[in-house]
Amino acid sequence: MRTRRVAIIGAGVGGLAAAAQLAHAGCEVAVLEAAAAPGGKMRVAESPLGPIDCGPTVLTMRWAFDALFDSVGARLDDAVALEPLSVLARHAWPDGAALDLFADLDASTDAIGALAGPEEAQAFRAFCAEGQRIFDTLKAPFLTASKPNPLTLARRIGLAHLDALFAIRPFDTLWSALSNRFRDPRLRQLFGRYATYCGSSPFAAPATLMLVTYAELQGVWGVRGGMHALAHALADLAEARGARVRYGCAVSQILVEGGAATGIVCASGERILCDAVVCNADAQALADGAFGTHVRRATAPAPRNARSLSAVTLAFAAQARGFPLLRHNVFFSSDYKAEFDALFTRRAAPHAPTLYVCAQDQTDAHSAHDAERIFVLANAPARGDDPTFPSETNACEMMTDRLTQFGLSLTPLAPPAQTTPADFHRLYPATGGALYGRASHGWLSTFLRPSATTPIRGLFLAGGSVHPGPGVPMAALSGMQAASSALRHLTSARPSRRAAIAGGTSTRSATTGSAA
Repeated sequence: MRTRRVAIIGAGVGGLAAAAQLAHAGCEVAVLEAAAAPGGKMRVAESPLGPIDCGPTVLTMRWAFDALFDSVGARLDDAVALEPLSVLARHAWPDGAALDLFADLDASTDAIGALAGPEEAQAFRAFCAEGQRIFDTLKAPFLTASKPNPLTLARRIGLAHLDALFAIRPFDTLWSALSNRFRDPRLRQLFGRYATYCGSSPFAAPATLMLVTYAELQGVWGVRGGMHALAHALADLAEARGARVRYGCAVSQILVEGGAATGIVCASGERILCDAVVCNADAQALADGAFGTHVRRATAPAPRNARSLSAVTLAFAAQARGFPLLRHNVFFSSDYKAEFDALFTRRAAPHAPTLYVCAQDQTDAHSAHDAERIFVLANAPARGDDPTFPSETNACEMMTDRLTQFGLSLTPLAPPAQTTPADFHRLYPATGGALYGRASHGWLSTFLRPSATTPIRGLFLAGGSVHPGPGVPMAALSGMQAASSALRHLTSARPSRRAAIAGGTSTRSATTGSAA
Protein backbone atom coordinates (compact mmCIF):
# COMPACT_ATOMS: atom_id res chain seq x y z
CA MET A 1 0.00 0.00 0.00
CA ARG A 2 1.35 3.42 -0.91
CA THR A 3 2.46 5.94 1.72
CA ARG A 4 -0.37 8.12 2.95
CA ARG A 5 0.28 11.84 2.77
CA VAL A 6 -0.89 14.46 5.25
CA ALA A 7 -0.71 18.25 5.10
CA ILE A 8 -0.81 20.09 8.42
CA ILE A 9 -1.70 23.78 8.52
CA GLY A 10 0.15 25.54 11.33
CA ALA A 11 3.21 24.66 13.41
CA GLY A 12 1.58 25.39 16.75
CA VAL A 13 1.65 22.85 19.54
CA GLY A 14 -1.37 20.93 18.21
CA GLY A 15 -0.06 20.76 14.66
CA LEU A 16 3.40 19.64 15.71
CA ALA A 17 2.02 17.00 18.08
CA ALA A 18 -0.09 15.60 15.23
CA ALA A 19 2.87 15.77 12.85
CA ALA A 20 5.14 13.78 15.16
CA GLN A 21 2.62 11.00 15.65
CA LEU A 22 1.52 10.81 12.01
CA ALA A 23 5.12 10.76 10.75
CA HIS A 24 6.01 8.12 13.34
CA ALA A 25 3.11 6.01 12.02
CA GLY A 26 4.64 6.07 8.54
CA CYS A 27 2.76 8.94 6.91
CA GLU A 28 4.50 11.47 4.71
CA VAL A 29 3.82 14.72 6.53
CA ALA A 30 4.26 18.34 5.49
CA VAL A 31 3.68 21.10 8.04
CA LEU A 32 2.99 24.52 6.50
CA GLU A 33 3.56 27.49 8.81
CA ALA A 34 3.01 31.13 7.85
CA ALA A 35 5.41 32.45 10.50
CA ALA A 36 9.19 32.17 10.48
CA ALA A 37 9.34 29.88 13.53
CA PRO A 38 7.25 27.20 15.26
CA GLY A 39 5.05 27.66 18.30
CA GLY A 40 1.89 29.48 17.23
CA LYS A 41 0.85 31.50 20.28
CA MET A 42 4.17 30.65 21.95
CA ARG A 43 5.63 33.82 20.45
CA VAL A 44 8.72 35.75 21.49
CA ALA A 45 9.80 39.38 21.33
CA GLU A 46 13.43 40.39 21.03
CA SER A 47 15.01 42.61 23.67
CA PRO A 48 18.50 43.80 24.64
CA LEU A 49 18.59 40.90 27.12
CA GLY A 50 17.39 38.23 24.72
CA PRO A 51 14.03 36.80 23.63
CA ILE A 52 11.01 37.27 25.89
CA ASP A 53 8.10 34.83 26.02
CA CYS A 54 4.97 36.66 24.83
CA GLY A 55 2.46 33.86 25.17
CA PRO A 56 2.39 30.93 27.60
CA THR A 57 5.11 31.27 30.21
CA VAL A 58 5.05 27.92 32.05
CA LEU A 59 4.33 24.25 31.43
CA THR A 60 1.66 22.38 33.37
CA MET A 61 0.25 18.88 32.91
CA ARG A 62 3.64 17.68 31.73
CA TRP A 63 2.22 14.16 31.61
CA ALA A 64 0.60 15.14 28.30
CA PHE A 65 4.02 15.85 26.80
CA ASP A 66 5.58 12.81 28.42
CA ALA A 67 2.85 10.76 26.71
CA LEU A 68 3.44 12.49 23.36
CA PHE A 69 7.19 11.95 23.36
CA ASP A 70 6.82 8.38 24.64
CA SER A 71 4.32 7.56 21.88
CA VAL A 72 7.00 8.21 19.24
CA GLY A 73 9.89 6.58 21.10
CA ALA A 74 11.45 9.70 22.62
CA ARG A 75 11.82 11.35 26.03
CA LEU A 76 10.70 14.85 26.94
CA ASP A 77 13.64 15.29 29.32
CA ASP A 78 16.07 14.64 26.46
CA ALA A 79 14.49 17.42 24.40
CA VAL A 80 14.08 20.28 26.88
CA ALA A 81 15.39 21.21 30.31
CA LEU A 82 12.44 21.67 32.68
CA GLU A 83 12.82 23.53 35.94
CA PRO A 84 10.14 22.77 38.56
CA LEU A 85 8.86 25.90 40.27
CA SER A 86 8.20 25.74 44.00
CA VAL A 87 6.35 29.09 43.97
CA LEU A 88 3.41 29.18 41.56
CA ALA A 89 2.84 32.93 41.75
CA ARG A 90 3.01 36.00 43.95
CA HIS A 91 -0.33 37.81 44.29
CA ALA A 92 -0.88 41.41 45.41
CA TRP A 93 -3.98 43.49 46.15
CA PRO A 94 -4.53 47.24 46.25
CA ASP A 95 -4.92 47.12 50.04
CA GLY A 96 -1.27 46.07 50.37
CA ALA A 97 -1.94 42.37 51.07
CA ALA A 98 0.22 39.80 49.32
CA LEU A 99 0.16 36.01 49.06
CA ASP A 100 2.47 33.45 47.52
CA LEU A 101 0.97 30.17 46.33
CA PHE A 102 3.24 27.16 46.26
CA ALA A 103 3.42 23.85 44.43
CA ASP A 104 3.36 22.26 47.88
CA LEU A 105 -0.13 21.96 49.40
CA ASP A 106 1.03 22.39 52.98
CA ALA A 107 3.05 25.52 52.16
CA SER A 108 0.09 27.12 50.39
CA THR A 109 -2.23 26.18 53.25
CA ASP A 110 0.09 27.87 55.74
CA ALA A 111 0.33 30.99 53.56
CA ILE A 112 -3.45 31.23 53.23
CA GLY A 113 -3.83 30.75 56.96
CA ALA A 114 -1.41 33.61 57.59
CA LEU A 115 -3.36 35.86 55.23
CA ALA A 116 -6.96 34.95 56.02
CA GLY A 117 -7.06 32.70 59.08
CA PRO A 118 -7.27 28.97 59.86
CA GLU A 119 -10.85 28.51 58.61
CA GLU A 120 -9.92 29.77 55.17
CA ALA A 121 -6.84 27.54 55.21
CA GLN A 122 -9.06 24.50 55.80
CA ALA A 123 -11.45 25.71 53.12
CA PHE A 124 -8.49 25.79 50.73
CA ARG A 125 -7.65 22.16 51.51
CA ALA A 126 -11.23 21.16 50.81
CA PHE A 127 -11.16 23.22 47.60
CA CYS A 128 -8.03 21.37 46.42
CA ALA A 129 -9.55 18.00 47.27
CA GLU A 130 -12.65 18.82 45.25
CA GLY A 131 -10.48 19.99 42.36
CA GLN A 132 -8.66 16.66 42.41
CA ARG A 133 -11.92 14.71 42.34
CA ILE A 134 -13.09 16.71 39.32
CA PHE A 135 -9.76 16.24 37.55
CA ASP A 136 -9.72 12.49 38.21
CA THR A 137 -13.30 12.18 36.97
CA LEU A 138 -12.63 13.98 33.69
CA LYS A 139 -9.08 12.99 32.75
CA ALA A 140 -9.83 9.72 30.96
CA PRO A 141 -13.37 10.31 29.59
CA PHE A 142 -12.86 13.92 28.56
CA LEU A 143 -9.32 15.35 28.51
CA THR A 144 -7.61 12.45 26.77
CA ALA A 145 -10.60 11.18 24.77
CA SER A 146 -12.48 12.36 21.71
CA LYS A 147 -15.05 15.09 22.26
CA PRO A 148 -18.13 13.71 24.01
CA ASN A 149 -21.66 14.98 24.12
CA PRO A 150 -23.46 15.02 27.48
CA LEU A 151 -24.79 11.49 26.93
CA THR A 152 -21.50 9.92 25.85
CA LEU A 153 -19.70 11.65 28.71
CA ALA A 154 -22.18 10.10 31.12
CA ARG A 155 -21.61 6.69 29.53
CA ARG A 156 -17.84 7.05 29.76
CA ILE A 157 -17.99 8.00 33.41
CA GLY A 158 -20.43 5.15 33.96
CA LEU A 159 -24.17 5.28 34.41
CA ALA A 160 -23.65 3.66 37.79
CA HIS A 161 -21.53 6.67 38.82
CA LEU A 162 -23.76 9.55 37.84
CA ASP A 163 -23.02 11.09 41.21
CA ALA A 164 -19.47 11.67 39.93
CA LEU A 165 -20.87 13.41 36.84
CA PHE A 166 -22.87 15.87 38.91
CA ALA A 167 -19.90 16.28 41.28
CA ILE A 168 -17.96 18.05 38.52
CA ARG A 169 -20.45 20.90 39.14
CA PRO A 170 -21.22 21.86 35.54
CA PHE A 171 -24.32 23.86 36.50
CA ASP A 172 -22.65 26.07 39.13
CA THR A 173 -20.49 29.02 38.17
CA LEU A 174 -16.94 29.12 39.41
CA TRP A 175 -17.69 32.32 41.32
CA SER A 176 -20.70 30.84 43.11
CA ALA A 177 -18.67 27.79 44.12
CA LEU A 178 -15.89 30.03 45.43
CA SER A 179 -18.37 32.22 47.29
CA ASN A 180 -19.74 29.13 49.04
CA ARG A 181 -16.22 27.96 49.86
CA PHE A 182 -14.35 31.15 50.87
CA ARG A 183 -15.45 34.12 52.94
CA ASP A 184 -12.35 36.18 52.12
CA PRO A 185 -13.03 38.11 48.87
CA ARG A 186 -9.33 38.08 48.02
CA LEU A 187 -9.31 34.27 47.84
CA ARG A 188 -12.40 34.28 45.63
CA GLN A 189 -10.60 36.68 43.33
CA LEU A 190 -7.40 34.64 43.32
CA PHE A 191 -9.03 31.33 42.43
CA GLY A 192 -11.59 33.00 40.18
CA ARG A 193 -8.62 33.87 37.99
CA TYR A 194 -8.61 30.23 36.87
CA ALA A 195 -11.43 31.14 34.47
CA THR A 196 -9.07 33.44 32.58
CA TYR A 197 -6.84 30.44 31.80
CA CYS A 198 -9.46 29.61 29.17
CA GLY A 199 -10.26 33.22 28.38
CA SER A 200 -13.49 33.32 30.38
CA SER A 201 -15.21 35.09 33.25
CA PRO A 202 -15.39 33.45 36.68
CA PHE A 203 -18.93 34.81 36.93
CA ALA A 204 -20.06 32.73 33.92
CA ALA A 205 -17.59 29.82 33.64
CA PRO A 206 -18.58 26.48 35.23
CA ALA A 207 -17.26 25.44 38.62
CA THR A 208 -15.67 22.48 36.83
CA LEU A 209 -12.63 24.74 36.39
CA MET A 210 -11.80 24.05 40.02
CA LEU A 211 -9.73 21.21 38.54
CA VAL A 212 -7.07 23.77 37.63
CA THR A 213 -5.90 23.90 41.24
CA TYR A 214 -5.08 20.21 41.16
CA ALA A 215 -3.41 20.49 37.75
CA GLU A 216 -1.08 23.12 39.25
CA LEU A 217 -0.42 21.07 42.36
CA GLN A 218 0.79 18.28 40.07
CA GLY A 219 3.62 20.59 39.12
CA VAL A 220 4.48 23.76 37.23
CA TRP A 221 7.69 23.90 35.20
CA GLY A 222 9.70 26.64 33.61
CA VAL A 223 11.46 25.76 30.36
CA ARG A 224 15.11 26.63 30.23
CA GLY A 225 15.56 28.95 27.27
CA GLY A 226 11.91 30.01 27.36
CA MET A 227 8.75 28.38 26.11
CA HIS A 228 9.87 28.84 22.53
CA ALA A 229 12.51 26.20 23.33
CA LEU A 230 9.63 23.74 23.78
CA ALA A 231 8.19 24.79 20.42
CA HIS A 232 11.51 24.11 18.71
CA ALA A 233 11.79 20.79 20.53
CA LEU A 234 8.39 19.76 19.17
CA ALA A 235 9.39 20.81 15.66
CA ASP A 236 12.64 18.84 16.00
CA LEU A 237 10.68 15.82 17.22
CA ALA A 238 8.35 15.94 14.22
CA GLU A 239 11.24 16.35 11.79
CA ALA A 240 13.21 13.55 13.44
CA ARG A 241 10.25 11.26 12.75
CA GLY A 242 10.23 12.29 9.11
CA ALA A 243 7.90 15.27 8.91
CA ARG A 244 8.90 18.29 6.86
CA VAL A 245 8.23 21.70 8.42
CA ARG A 246 8.11 24.65 6.03
CA TYR A 247 8.14 28.18 7.44
CA GLY A 248 6.99 31.33 5.68
CA CYS A 249 4.42 29.20 3.86
CA ALA A 250 0.90 30.51 4.46
CA VAL A 251 -2.05 28.37 3.39
CA SER A 252 -4.91 30.13 1.64
CA GLN A 253 -7.21 27.28 0.67
CA ILE A 254 -8.14 23.71 1.58
CA LEU A 255 -9.10 21.71 -1.49
CA VAL A 256 -12.26 19.58 -1.39
CA GLU A 257 -13.32 17.04 -3.99
CA GLY A 258 -16.22 14.64 -3.66
CA GLY A 259 -16.89 15.78 -0.11
CA ALA A 260 -13.34 15.00 1.04
CA ALA A 261 -10.28 17.12 1.70
CA THR A 262 -7.73 16.44 -1.02
CA GLY A 263 -5.03 19.05 -0.47
CA ILE A 264 -4.16 22.66 0.17
CA VAL A 265 -3.15 25.73 -1.80
CA CYS A 266 -0.39 27.98 -0.48
CA ALA A 267 -0.56 31.74 -0.71
CA SER A 268 2.21 31.48 -3.32
CA GLY A 269 -0.14 29.47 -5.54
CA GLU A 270 1.62 26.17 -4.90
CA ARG A 271 -0.82 23.27 -4.75
CA ILE A 272 -0.13 20.31 -2.47
CA LEU A 273 -2.31 17.23 -2.85
CA CYS A 274 -2.69 14.76 0.00
CA ASP A 275 -4.92 12.16 1.64
CA ALA A 276 -5.74 14.14 4.80
CA VAL A 277 -5.45 17.67 6.13
CA VAL A 278 -5.02 18.69 9.78
CA CYS A 279 -5.91 22.33 10.37
CA ASN A 280 -4.20 23.84 13.41
CA ALA A 281 -5.64 27.32 12.91
CA ASP A 282 -8.43 28.80 15.02
CA ALA A 283 -11.61 26.93 14.12
CA GLN A 284 -13.39 30.23 13.48
CA ALA A 285 -11.09 30.83 10.50
CA LEU A 286 -12.66 27.84 8.76
CA ALA A 287 -16.20 29.00 9.47
CA ASP A 288 -15.29 32.50 8.30
CA GLY A 289 -14.09 31.23 4.91
CA ALA A 290 -10.40 32.01 5.39
CA PHE A 291 -9.55 28.65 3.80
CA GLY A 292 -12.17 28.78 1.08
CA THR A 293 -15.93 28.44 0.89
CA HIS A 294 -15.89 24.65 0.48
CA VAL A 295 -14.70 24.09 4.05
CA ARG A 296 -16.88 26.65 5.84
CA ARG A 297 -19.22 23.86 6.91
CA ALA A 298 -16.40 22.10 8.74
CA THR A 299 -17.23 24.06 11.91
CA ALA A 300 -20.19 26.03 13.16
CA PRO A 301 -19.57 29.79 13.33
CA ALA A 302 -19.45 31.24 16.84
CA PRO A 303 -21.21 34.55 17.55
CA ARG A 304 -19.05 37.50 18.51
CA ASN A 305 -20.42 37.55 22.04
CA ALA A 306 -19.16 33.98 22.51
CA ARG A 307 -15.54 34.97 21.93
CA SER A 308 -13.02 34.41 24.69
CA LEU A 309 -10.72 37.08 26.03
CA SER A 310 -8.07 38.90 24.08
CA ALA A 311 -5.23 40.83 25.71
CA VAL A 312 -2.97 43.84 25.65
CA THR A 313 0.63 42.82 26.29
CA LEU A 314 4.00 44.51 26.73
CA ALA A 315 7.39 42.82 26.44
CA PHE A 316 10.58 44.67 27.29
CA ALA A 317 13.85 44.60 29.16
CA ALA A 318 13.73 46.90 32.16
CA GLN A 319 15.20 47.93 35.44
CA ALA A 320 12.72 46.76 38.08
CA ARG A 321 12.71 48.40 41.48
CA GLY A 322 10.49 48.25 44.55
CA PHE A 323 8.03 45.36 44.61
CA PRO A 324 9.97 42.05 44.97
CA LEU A 325 9.05 40.22 41.79
CA LEU A 326 9.10 36.46 41.45
CA ARG A 327 8.81 34.70 38.11
CA HIS A 328 5.00 34.98 38.12
CA ASN A 329 3.13 37.88 39.69
CA VAL A 330 -0.51 38.97 39.69
CA PHE A 331 -1.65 42.48 40.65
CA PHE A 332 -5.40 42.39 41.22
CA SER A 333 -8.00 45.03 40.50
CA SER A 334 -10.07 46.35 43.39
CA ASP A 335 -13.40 45.27 41.83
CA TYR A 336 -13.36 41.94 39.96
CA LYS A 337 -17.08 42.08 39.13
CA ALA A 338 -16.70 45.49 37.47
CA GLU A 339 -13.63 44.27 35.58
CA PHE A 340 -15.46 41.32 34.02
CA ASP A 341 -18.62 43.32 33.41
CA ALA A 342 -16.45 45.63 31.32
CA LEU A 343 -14.78 42.75 29.47
CA PHE A 344 -17.84 40.64 28.66
CA THR A 345 -20.95 42.80 29.12
CA ARG A 346 -19.80 46.17 27.81
CA ARG A 347 -16.94 44.67 25.74
CA ALA A 348 -14.72 47.50 26.88
CA ALA A 349 -11.24 47.74 28.34
CA PRO A 350 -11.41 47.86 32.16
CA HIS A 351 -10.33 51.13 33.74
CA ALA A 352 -7.91 49.53 36.24
CA PRO A 353 -7.44 45.90 35.18
CA THR A 354 -5.75 43.01 36.90
CA LEU A 355 -2.20 42.73 35.56
CA TYR A 356 -0.06 39.63 35.14
CA VAL A 357 3.70 40.19 35.18
CA CYS A 358 6.21 37.53 34.23
CA ALA A 359 9.76 38.36 35.29
CA GLN A 360 11.42 35.74 33.11
CA ASP A 361 14.84 35.97 34.77
CA GLN A 362 13.53 35.42 38.31
CA THR A 363 13.23 31.97 39.86
CA ASP A 364 11.61 30.89 43.13
CA ALA A 365 13.19 33.60 45.26
CA HIS A 366 13.40 37.29 44.41
CA SER A 367 16.87 38.39 43.45
CA ALA A 368 18.03 41.83 42.43
CA HIS A 369 19.00 42.34 38.79
CA ASP A 370 20.47 45.35 37.06
CA ALA A 371 17.89 44.64 34.38
CA GLU A 372 15.56 41.78 33.52
CA ARG A 373 13.07 40.61 30.91
CA ILE A 374 9.48 41.60 31.67
CA PHE A 375 6.17 40.53 30.14
CA VAL A 376 2.97 42.31 31.22
CA LEU A 377 -0.56 41.23 30.27
CA ALA A 378 -3.98 42.79 30.80
CA ASN A 379 -7.13 41.03 29.65
CA ALA A 380 -9.08 42.82 26.93
CA PRO A 381 -12.27 42.16 24.95
CA ALA A 382 -11.89 40.41 21.60
CA ARG A 383 -12.76 43.41 19.44
CA GLY A 384 -9.64 43.48 17.32
CA ASP A 385 -11.75 43.48 14.13
CA ASP A 386 -13.88 46.41 15.31
CA PRO A 387 -12.56 49.70 13.87
CA THR A 388 -14.35 51.63 16.62
CA PHE A 389 -12.44 49.86 19.39
CA PRO A 390 -9.58 51.97 20.82
CA SER A 391 -6.11 50.91 19.70
CA GLU A 392 -4.71 51.03 23.26
CA THR A 393 -2.00 53.49 22.25
CA ASN A 394 -1.53 54.48 25.90
CA ALA A 395 -1.41 50.90 27.23
CA CYS A 396 2.25 51.10 28.24
CA GLU A 397 1.72 54.24 30.30
CA MET A 398 -1.46 52.86 31.87
CA MET A 399 0.15 49.57 32.86
CA THR A 400 3.34 51.01 34.25
CA ASP A 401 1.42 53.68 36.17
CA ARG A 402 -0.84 51.03 37.64
CA LEU A 403 2.11 48.89 38.70
CA THR A 404 3.59 51.93 40.39
CA GLN A 405 0.54 51.90 42.68
CA PHE A 406 1.75 48.51 43.93
CA GLY A 407 5.26 49.83 44.51
CA LEU A 408 6.76 48.41 41.31
CA SER A 409 8.84 50.76 39.19
CA LEU A 410 9.81 49.62 35.69
CA THR A 411 12.30 51.56 33.58
CA PRO A 412 12.47 50.10 30.05
CA LEU A 413 15.89 49.80 28.38
CA ALA A 414 14.19 50.06 24.98
CA PRO A 415 10.64 50.72 23.78
CA PRO A 416 8.33 47.82 24.74
CA ALA A 417 6.92 45.49 22.11
CA GLN A 418 3.16 45.97 22.42
CA THR A 419 0.43 43.64 21.17
CA THR A 420 -3.24 44.65 21.13
CA PRO A 421 -6.47 42.80 20.17
CA ALA A 422 -6.09 44.25 16.67
CA ASP A 423 -2.59 42.78 16.44
CA PHE A 424 -3.83 39.40 17.64
CA HIS A 425 -6.61 39.55 15.07
CA ARG A 426 -4.00 40.07 12.34
CA LEU A 427 -1.95 37.16 13.71
CA TYR A 428 -4.98 34.90 14.09
CA PRO A 429 -7.55 35.96 11.46
CA ALA A 430 -11.30 35.70 12.05
CA THR A 431 -10.87 35.72 15.83
CA GLY A 432 -11.18 39.41 16.68
CA GLY A 433 -8.08 38.74 18.75
CA ALA A 434 -9.70 36.04 20.92
CA LEU A 435 -6.88 33.87 22.24
CA TYR A 436 -8.81 30.84 23.51
CA GLY A 437 -11.50 30.14 20.93
CA ARG A 438 -15.00 30.16 22.38
CA ALA A 439 -15.42 31.37 25.97
CA SER A 440 -16.25 28.63 28.48
CA HIS A 441 -19.51 30.18 29.67
CA GLY A 442 -22.33 27.89 30.75
CA TRP A 443 -22.40 24.13 31.09
CA LEU A 444 -22.96 23.58 27.34
CA SER A 445 -19.89 25.56 26.28
CA THR A 446 -17.63 22.54 26.68
CA PHE A 447 -19.69 20.59 24.17
CA LEU A 448 -19.85 23.46 21.66
CA ARG A 449 -16.13 23.38 20.88
CA PRO A 450 -15.35 21.61 17.60
CA SER A 451 -13.97 18.10 17.75
CA ALA A 452 -10.96 16.68 15.93
CA THR A 453 -13.20 15.27 13.20
CA THR A 454 -15.30 17.40 10.86
CA PRO A 455 -18.19 16.76 8.44
CA ILE A 456 -15.63 16.88 5.62
CA ARG A 457 -13.91 13.53 5.20
CA GLY A 458 -10.16 13.74 5.66
CA LEU A 459 -10.23 17.16 7.35
CA PHE A 460 -9.23 17.21 11.02
CA LEU A 461 -8.79 19.98 13.58
CA ALA A 462 -6.23 20.64 16.30
CA GLY A 463 -5.34 23.54 18.57
CA GLY A 464 -6.62 25.49 21.52
CA SER A 465 -9.95 26.43 19.92
CA VAL A 466 -11.08 22.80 19.66
CA HIS A 467 -11.62 19.97 22.14
CA PRO A 468 -10.37 19.54 24.85
CA GLY A 469 -9.70 23.30 25.15
CA PRO A 470 -7.06 26.04 25.32
CA GLY A 471 -3.62 25.94 26.88
CA VAL A 472 -0.32 24.36 25.90
CA PRO A 473 -0.98 20.83 27.23
CA MET A 474 -4.57 20.84 25.97
CA ALA A 475 -3.37 21.82 22.50
CA ALA A 476 -0.94 18.90 22.57
CA LEU A 477 -3.78 16.55 23.54
CA SER A 478 -5.89 17.96 20.69
CA GLY A 479 -3.07 17.26 18.23
CA MET A 480 -2.78 13.69 19.46
CA GLN A 481 -6.53 13.23 19.04
CA ALA A 482 -6.36 14.69 15.53
CA ALA A 483 -3.55 12.28 14.65
CA SER A 484 -5.53 9.32 15.99
CA SER A 485 -8.62 10.33 14.03
CA ALA A 486 -6.59 10.91 10.86
CA LEU A 487 -4.92 7.50 11.15
CA ARG A 488 -8.30 5.78 11.49
CA HIS A 489 -9.44 7.60 8.37
CA LEU A 490 -6.30 6.79 6.42
CA THR A 491 -6.38 3.09 7.25
CA SER A 492 -10.07 2.75 6.42
CA ALA A 493 -10.24 4.99 3.35
CA ARG A 494 -10.41 3.51 -0.14
CA PRO A 495 -7.24 3.90 -2.24
CA SER A 496 -7.25 7.16 -4.17
CA ARG A 497 -5.20 8.63 -6.95
CA ARG A 498 -1.58 9.32 -6.08
CA ALA A 499 -0.98 12.69 -4.44
CA ALA A 500 2.09 14.88 -4.34
CA ILE A 501 3.11 16.26 -0.97
CA ALA A 502 6.23 18.12 -2.03
CA GLY A 503 4.48 20.57 -4.28
CA GLY A 504 3.46 20.23 -7.88
CA THR A 505 2.21 22.60 -10.49
CA SER A 506 -0.17 25.30 -9.39
CA THR A 507 -3.30 25.37 -11.49
CA ARG A 508 -4.76 28.53 -10.00
CA SER A 509 -3.80 31.35 -7.69
CA ALA A 510 -4.88 31.57 -4.06
CA THR A 511 -7.78 33.93 -3.53
CA THR A 512 -8.38 33.97 0.22
CA GLY A 513 -6.33 35.35 3.07
CA SER A 514 -3.97 33.22 5.11
CA ALA A 515 -5.12 32.04 8.52
CA ALA A 516 -2.32 29.63 9.31
